[in-house]
Amino acid sequence: MSGPNVSEEAAYAEPRFLNSGETALVVEFGRSVDPAISDRVLALDAALVARALPGVRESVPTYRSLMIHYDPLVIDRAALVAEVAAIAHAPRPAAGPVTRWILPCCYDPEYGEDVGEVARMTGLSEERVVSLHAGAVFRVYMYGFAPGFCYLGGLPPELSVSRRTRPRPPHPPNTTLIGGGLAIVTTFSMPTGWWLMGRTPERMFSPQRDPAFLVAVGDELKFEPVDRPTFLALDARAASGEIVARREVTP
Repeated sequence: MSGPNVSEEAAYAEPRFLNSGETALVVEFGRSVDPAISDRVLALDAALVARALPGVRESVPTYRSLMIHYDPLVIDRAALVAEVAAIAHAPRPAAGPVTRWILPCCYDPEYGEDVGEVARMTGLSEERVVSLHAGAVFRVYMYGFAPGFCYLGGLPPELSVSRRTRPRPPHPPNTTLIGGGLAIVTTFSMPTGWWLMGRTPERMFSPQRDPAFLVAVGDELKFEPVDRPTFLALDARAASGEIVARREVTP
């Protein structure tokens, strides 16, 4: 995936239709991580869900495309493309309010193991690295890789560092990472090629919760710095099932 550079050429005037096997259609809107491209993806996703076409099983939004899983015995590719093209060319409704989530995040060295290394790579102080990360308004572009892995755009350019040349050992769950000009919030412990910035006590994914995913694609997200004692107290509350993030609705 390329970095989040935005340009007019990155967005396609017309969507591109690509096969993904015999039972999925990929509708591409551009080549970059761009809010305008994401808006087109999400508008198509919402309209497709509302249309409830027979044979369409699931739609999965990504940074720049929508994957549509379908049953070719119920709706063939040509008919699906025609339906999707008609939806994509229809006027889009005006954008509504945006949901913003405020996630507590502890940047102490125990949790933000790579803050010092990011500071070294960028030439910034550790305090400035944390300030930039916590001051950014991120957009939730997609889920992927593992259940609840929340991929974010909106990382300040000053923190745009390449991913690791070698994966690091498994990190704890609920860690926020950066790499390749993007950010992520994880839900499981596993090796990673990204840089560890801090940890949130919030559970972004909980199978016992309805919905299991805390935030929706298209929502905004900000990190609120907390100290270690506050993190531990919030982590205990989150472990009992309480949602410790704050939800705000902006015009």
